[in-house]
Amino acid sequence: MSTKGATADPLAALGSLPGVADSVESVRKAVDRVYGHRVMRRRSNEITSEAALRGARGSAALSGADWALEEVRRRSDFSGDAEARTMGAALRLTAEAGQLLSIWRQSPLRVLARLHLVAAADKAERVGRPRQEGEPVDEPLIGLGLPSAAEAHGRLEGLSELLIAGGSAPALVTAAVVHGELLALRPFVSHNGLVARTAERIVLIGSGLDPKSVCPAEVGHAELGHEAYLAALEGYVSGTPEGVAAWIVHCGRAIELGARESTAVCEALQRGAA
Repeated sequence: MSTKGATADPLAALGSLPGVADSVESVRKAVDRVYGHRVMRRRSNEITSEAALRGARGSAALSGADWALEEVRRRSDFSGDAEARTMGAALRLTAEAGQLLSIWRQSPLRVLARLHLVAAADKAERVGRPRQEGEPVDEPLIGLGLPSAAEAHGRLEGLSELLIAGGSAPALVTAAVVHGELLALRPFVSHNGLVARTAERIVLIGSGLDPKSVCPAEVGHAELGHEAYLAALEGYVSGTPEGVAAWIVHCGRAIELGARESTAVCEALQRGAA
């Protein structure tokens, strides 16, 4: 997504792409249903905690650690094999997301560096900074062409400037673009998928769409499946209006499914079944 020479808010302009306005409205209704549930008025902290756990599980699944929810609850050691480390990284990132909102508004790049530091704590020599030219990227489940380090740095700077400037784009559009850009650029040597999905979460919280973080888009992305995720991402990377719109709509559907998940948790709590 190039922002060079833009005189208007390019993120807001994406809201007029086919299907996007309908998706924005559908997401709003889904989120409102969760926040309007009677259980949310009394036990919102429990819903937030459960959404965080399920969101982390969903994000890890898309990065190759597809564990059952009860396995995530049961485990206490996430330092073993590669899947365990991926799950641990997802859990740490979810816990970190809510602590970075004020910094995000001032410096998204600082937050992204922090997220990578949290995720990749076992690779101390290369964490918390964008990759340099020639450094390999460990992201085997995303098979798209990798932009050069220079291009990645430039596009990240442009995205950061847009986010700091603010605008009138719906939260769904901004969250989808942040998510899509980070996946397309893969600016770090590892854990880009986990960082991208956490950044999406931060946008949704900070925008006020989901201030209590009870609509985990990661759950929806995992439910829609890895194949659909990559297909939608390819559309975004293509840069065509149809492809970008399809990615935004895909992200909107993921948020709706996350909202549905938390609505089900509310219902279970209301019945005394959870």
